[in-house]
Amino acid sequence: MKIIDKYILKKFLSSFLLVMALLLPIAIAIDVSEKIDRFLRNADLTVTEIIKDYYVSFIIIYGNTFMPLALFIAVIFFTSKLAGNTEIIAIHSAKISFTRFLKPYFVGATIITIFALVMNHFVVPKSNKIFDKFNKDYLTTKKIDANYLTNINLQLGPNDYIFFKSYTVDRNIGYNFSYEKYDGINLKYKLSSDNIHYNKKDSTFKLINFKKRFIYKKRDSIVSGSRLDTVFSFTPKDLINVAYMAKDMNSIKLNEYIKQSKQRGVSNLNTYKVELHKRTSLPIASYILTFIAVALSSRKKRGGMGVNLAIGISLMFLYVFFLKIGEVLGAGADANPLFMVWLPNLIFGAIALYLYLKNAKN
Repeated sequence: MKIIDKYILKKFLSSFLLVMALLLPIAIAIDVSEKIDRFLRNADLTVTEIIKDYYVSFIIIYGNTFMPLALFIAVIFFTSKLAGNTEIIAIHSAKISFTRFLKPYFVGATIITIFALVMNHFVVPKSNKIFDKFNKDYLTTKKIDANYLTNINLQLGPNDYIFFKSYTVDRNIGYNFSYEKYDGINLKYKLSSDNIHYNKKDSTFKLINFKKRFIYKKRDSIVSGSRLDTVFSFTPKDLINVAYMAKDMNSIKLNEYIKQSKQRGVSNLNTYKVELHKRTSLPIASYILTFIAVALSSRKKRGGMGVNLAIGISLMFLYVFFLKIGEVLGAGADANPLFMVWLPNLIFGAIALYLYLKNAKN
């Protein structure tokens, strides 16, 4: 790596860290001012717990959120300074092409992208879990009852289905349960009961007031009784399908959950798929935003850095706008979540390519 590459890379990373160091304290100060009264209401809550369980997770989560914005501002900031000091003119005078000039930016963007990918897929989900628990325990006034589930249906395999009228999570008891087995579209077997109890010790189910129905070509056979102990290929945790769970699972677990739920016939998993795809698309955007920022600020303009920052921040907000629209639309039952999540990158990737070709010609 040449001296100029090391110089630009050093400026790239130091400017990025500086912007992050400016954004995060502002976010923390705003959050403290909004939450201080709720912290004080909990007499048993210590300062150490607030910092360890809330603000450490807050920094990880929001630092990850601010990363693309910080990167974009940082690149515009120091590249505009290079252009303003005519350093870029000197670089081009040394017969260094625009493509070659981008090399240290590419290296810097790669470092940040790899870091962001690790954070998004493994670190942030763990922090989300701690952060959400703290919010639920101390800051949320309206409690959500996730203990009582109603109208549950689940596909256990290609031909096996279960139904619950309701299920109480903490007691592991379900009501109006039925298990159905099909051969194509024809029902072949049905097991139903008034109540079903799950035993954690041996992973068995106890059915109360059960009825078995075997369906043959010319007749049906019915067997009934007061109690039946049996096993099924599901556990009570498989019945819970709450959207916020997606943020709390690392990508390996989330991908396994999506595959398993798809096999079991869960109707709409797009919320989970959007979360999974976003964890990759957002870090990859570091390359796109870096190249756009360099292309915008590598030439000296009248108005200097202020004009570049104004254009850059406007583009950044447009990117965030498209990203949020893509997330909302991608979560719809009939949408393609992969396409919708990557759509902002496709749009801004086209802008980056246009700006690159324009600068490479000059």
